[in-house]
Amino acid sequence: METAGAAGGGGLAARVHAALRAEGSTVAVAESLTGGLLAAALVDVPGASATFRGSVTAYATELKASVLGVDEGLLAVHGPVHPVVARQMAEGVRRLLGATYGVATTGVAGPDPQDGQPVGTVHLAVAGPGGTLVSSPRLSGERATIRHRAVTAALELLLGRLPAGASAH
Repeated sequence: METAGAAGGGGLAARVHAALRAEGSTVAVAESLTGGLLAAALVDVPGASATFRGSVTAYATELKASVLGVDEGLLAVHGPVHPVVARQMAEGVRRLLGATYGVATTGVAGPDPQDGQPVGTVHLAVAGPGGTLVSSPRLSGERATIRHRAVTAALELLLGRLPAGASAH
């Protein structure tokens, strides 16, 4: 799996920025599971300010509702680790930060299960002009590994949604 960073200039995040620039688009991220790692991967790329709008790290469940607009009823019934929560987080950050695309991460990195969800449960979403796509990869490994793999998977999901990125695969 390719690394998320921009090491050597050929990293996944650099490809995301190149694809965003090619279509004159921007991105914002809403993170829970990854706790800022996705934003960090994006800002590690020189020139990131041309396409990266910003991020919201909504680690606390109530912030997902109050800041990002995730439905409180959904959170009360299903908890924060749910594909529809990821969808609403991505749509919320896109709207909040005025970006072309919104990307969201939520899940359980461990070491213990959360709200009945096993470690490695991950939900990612990309909201954009063509709608919202949700992916729920099952990741394994230690806490740090799961978080880093989630960043890579989120960048890959976004890249696949970008017309210039899809051709770069």
